[in-house]
Amino acid sequence: MSSGIRDFFDGLLSVLSTIKPIDIVDVLILAYVIYMLLKLIRETRAGQLLKGILLLVIGYWISRLIGLTAVTYILKQTLSIGVLAMIILFQPELRRALEKAGRTKFGIKLFGLGQGTDELKQKWEPAIEAICDSCVELSATCTGALIVVERQVRLGEQIETGTIMNAVPSKEVFGNIFYPKTPLHDGAVIMRDGIILAAACFLPKPQKDELINKKLGSRHRAAIGMSENSDAIVIVVSEETGQISVALNGVLTRDYTRDKLKKLLEDEIFNDKTEISIGSKKAFLFPL
Repeated sequence: MSSGIRDFFDGLLSVLSTIKPIDIVDVLILAYVIYMLLKLIRETRAGQLLKGILLLVIGYWISRLIGLTAVTYILKQTLSIGVLAMIILFQPELRRALEKAGRTKFGIKLFGLGQGTDELKQKWEPAIEAICDSCVELSATCTGALIVVERQVRLGEQIETGTIMNAVPSKEVFGNIFYPKTPLHDGAVIMRDGIILAAACFLPKPQKDELINKKLGSRHRAAIGMSENSDAIVIVVSEETGQISVALNGVLTRDYTRDKLKKLLEDEIFNDKTEISIGSKKAFLFPL
């Protein structure tokens, strides 16, 4: 028995001696890719589709084993175009995954997509003050508002649905846009580089709309949907309660004061942070 154990360890050491550092790197990269794919599948509808594909594979194997020629042929042809079908079916998920990869600090530095802090402050400091002042004023009068701050992910598709403005942000401009009797109030304002680029824009629906608090209005749902599909900061003023909320990375937080909103915008825009520690309540759990 001791001889068998010795042979086992000798064989193990022999295998380990052939492993090179590049092999370890290779395995780690593969493990990371598999982990990210499993995470993507788990968080989206891809999980259910994958189950269906696995059933087709099992059906193909069984039909071939027992000699069902016609069924085997049909399943084989179906699976032969499976890769293309996966790309088409999972296009939104793949797009979000690639956009997320491009938004990482490595991707930004690699392709030079980021801007310097001084340049960002020059563009955004006056805009942040205008946003905060406007939200406080709109909140006091319970005037609904939806403001999208564009960052690395360009929002061209949403901008095309609205009216181009190229306006310098101010309380007066925001007030005129969101005044209930104006044609631009029923939509989102999208800001780029500290400028109001467009108004009355339509935003995408949330990925899991049925799971969101039913008492949330259309503006809050649109804010969640936009933040799920991009790295944008989306600010909402409730026309029912006047509460100021922010959607970021698919999560809506509420009860913002002017100071908290200003701090959040400065942290996210100037420091490229991805987490919020404001102490606000989650709107998923607490209705407005």
